[in-house]
Amino acid sequence: MKQKILFISEHGDPLVPLGSKQAGGQNNYVKQLALALEEKDYEVDVITHWSNAQSPQIEHFGKNNHVIRIAAGHIGAIEKEKIFDLLPAFYKEMLQLIHIEEYSLVHTHYWMSGILGSMLKNEFSIPWVHTNHSLGIAKKNGIGEASQIRLQMENKVLTEADEIIATTQNEKELIESTVPSPAPIKVVSIGVSARYIDTPLNLHQDPYYLYVGRLEKPKGIYVLLEAFKLLLQNHQVPDDIKLFVIGGSKNAIDHMTNDPKNKDLREAIKGFEDRILFLGPKTEKELADYYRNAIATIVPSFYESFGMVAAEAQACGCPVIASKVGGLQDVVLPRRTGLHVARGDAEKFAEAMNILLNNEALNKVLGYNAKTNAEKQFDWCEIAGQISTIYKELQHECIQK
Repeated sequence: MKQKILFISEHGDPLVPLGSKQAGGQNNYVKQLALALEEKDYEVDVITHWSNAQSPQIEHFGKNNHVIRIAAGHIGAIEKEKIFDLLPAFYKEMLQLIHIEEYSLVHTHYWMSGILGSMLKNEFSIPWVHTNHSLGIAKKNGIGEASQIRLQMENKVLTEADEIIATTQNEKELIESTVPSPAPIKVVSIGVSARYIDTPLNLHQDPYYLYVGRLEKPKGIYVLLEAFKLLLQNHQVPDDIKLFVIGGSKNAIDHMTNDPKNKDLREAIKGFEDRILFLGPKTEKELADYYRNAIATIVPSFYESFGMVAAEAQACGCPVIASKVGGLQDVVLPRRTGLHVARGDAEKFAEAMNILLNNEALNKVLGYNAKTNAEKQFDWCEIAGQISTIYKELQHECIQK
């Protein structure tokens, strides 16, 4: 008999189209985990904000999963920080649309959903698992941004949940070092699309480095551009070596020149524009080919709770050069699947890029290891199995109480 699980993902609608403003890593995580859990005899209902007026309130996906959208007084896109003020109305409307007794367990995603999970646990004594997806304290340490209310509420959620799922060992250790008495924590990775896992290994790279991500300072794009300039200036680099930049909106790129429209980015590439291609957003299929053919994927972020780009690249057999921050410290295995560099250090990034350009043997070993490791660590079927075990153990503990 299938068990029903209630997911709450207050700002992460799993059926929002990829590439839209409301789409992000949490949306995809919730969708892929729900689909993978179907194979473990679960049905999942996902509660989320009604962010698109064109979407139905209840929408089916997979075999027996559903998205249930909550207006909470506001249908349409809203900044996720503003959802906090809607939580009381959100909770009331949620209880009008579901029968809580149908669910074996609630699994909340992000700290605001965790507040709703806390309310459900207190009112109905339902077993409660929580995944934070990003930590306020990590964001504060990385880029100096995190509200005091978030830090306070996050600590409350991480203390009151029955079980916490951290996506990296680094996240687990950060919770244990900053939250006075956290709930029990299990580490279960995030998965990547089967398209990346199934991408054939390519050991004959094309002459380019790859960056995938938003064109914003916290993602380290300016550090990378400086590093690439230093690579060209200070090292003997073949004339055909380029840097491919994927990300940003379609409107952010001049498609006649493949240059960014942003003034600061144009200034940053002055003098070596011919060596950099800004390619805009790409489909998953296109991305897989860019990953597998690159010398290396560079992830120079100042802060990452996990590091999805690094995981995707490795699944395609591409070595990764990443900042030694947050989840990247666990997702990229130093000297096994890639190289770590101190965040913000353009000179060290340039040196690492030069190493993987000139040491072909090391590059091939890292690429092979990256793909082999990704097939085990980032496979959704394996991840769903681990999470199913957590669910069953928690339910057993609750019965024993």
